Amino acid sequence: MDRKWESAIFESTKGQWAIFPGLCKGCGLCIEKCPVKCIGWSDGLGVYGTPRVDADMEKCIVCGICQLVCPDCAIRVEKKK
Repeated sequence: MDRKWESAIFESTKGQWAIFPGLCKGCGLCIEKCPVKCIGWSDGLGVYGTPRVDADMEKCIVCGICQLVCPDCAIRVEKKK
């Protein structure tokens, strides 16, 4: 199996945030647009060998803005009911 397509999943009581390193090109739009600044650069690399992102779920409000602005659909956000 090609590991670059596996997601990195971050969870909290509010919901789940996932990044797909095989799709993330490291553009940083999600970091720029996050209203609570919970997204930052990861030590892991994305598809082009550029840094990918991850989320601090202690701060994340699971609003989904990062998912909406990602041009490569590399982020998935699911809010818990």
